[in-house]
Amino acid sequence: MEYNFNEIVPRKGTDAFKLELREMFFGANDVLPLWVADMDFKAPPAVVKAMQDRASHEIYGYTVRDKKFTGAICSWLRNQHQWNIEAEWIEFSPGVLPSIMVAIYEFSEPGDKVIIQTPVYPPFYSIVSENGRELVKNSLIETAGYYTMDFEALEEQASDPKTKIFVFSNPHNPVGRAWKRDELKRIADICIKHDVLIVSDEIHSDLCLFGNKHLVMADLFPGLGNRIITCMAPSKTFNVAGLSTAYAVISDKKLKDRFHKRLWAMQQHMGNLFGGIALEAAYNDGAEWLEALKKYLEENALMVRDFIQQNMPEVGFVVPEATYLLWFDFRKWGLSPSKLRNAMIEIGKVAMNDGVSFGAEGAGFQRMNIGSPKTTIKDGLQRILKVRNAVYSR
Repeated sequence: MEYNFNEIVPRKGTDAFKLELREMFFGANDVLPLWVADMDFKAPPAVVKAMQDRASHEIYGYTVRDKKFTGAICSWLRNQHQWNIEAEWIEFSPGVLPSIMVAIYEFSEPGDKVIIQTPVYPPFYSIVSENGRELVKNSLIETAGYYTMDFEALEEQASDPKTKIFVFSNPHNPVGRAWKRDELKRIADICIKHDVLIVSDEIHSDLCLFGNKHLVMADLFPGLGNRIITCMAPSKTFNVAGLSTAYAVISDKKLKDRFHKRLWAMQQHMGNLFGGIALEAAYNDGAEWLEALKKYLEENALMVRDFIQQNMPEVGFVVPEATYLLWFDFRKWGLSPSKLRNAMIEIGKVAMNDGVSFGAEGAGFQRMNIGSPKTTIKDGLQRILKVRNAVYSR
């Protein structure tokens, strides 16, 4: 089947976050929205049909997630990631962030320490600090735009008796790494040694690009079983983030029981009718669509690479191993983070995520979402070039 990712689908009037909140975040409504991490593509046809079929019933009461729901997840993880799980390991959650919050509340106390690897998805900061835990930053090491881990610092941080949890981004948002086996083994060894719980955010696991493969840490290292919670969702993969359907996979029964009890105590277990339907349709019938999507995203990423090399080679950029999020290094333009942000908004009329929102290490960087038709991405690149020509002195 052919899928038309070049189609421009108007989102105005749909209450889309990335459109409706431009004034709030950027002070302008006329900026091209390349920021929020959802895509401008229609969901897979199977998902659309399943939603429409269920909507036609006209009663939308309380529903349960039965064996069809867990069966779809088991099948998807087996086929896509060669991870054979049991249905009993699955715990529903309305989102990956709620799963992380549940884990923080259940497996740590106020004042305990939680490690994150920066620069990283901004809610990782608030979900730790605003819930009374102490944030510990394990800064990634950047070399010519490619990021690796500081294992010596991680070992020292994990050895602190007050460190209880490591919130891990795999693949990493925003730097686009699909972590390799030797890197994951170092993390596993450190966390086993110091009895630190790993909460692994693997929401982008289906979106590895250019032959890179997602490795599920919980599957690779069985010794982690009683100290790892794997958080996943179809939301990024199939562009259904608004349906609030995610899940945690926990093989250890004691760990799973505690997570389950806390989730229900926080009333996070209900979800919504259409989220479950979308997940089942996507996981059962969306594999072909996903392959076509990844090919299109790869084309977009290479188009961006070529444009940068030809028109603004001083901008640092490494083709991502995973995700549809690109991480640009504009530090050679010599602008402060605030001036860079203002130039993008006022001169380029383009809205990307400001690098400093991912942490101090993101100063001088911006994140672009390439989950849009090529014409949109080309427009965004021309807008960035306009900024470059106005501010960069060669």
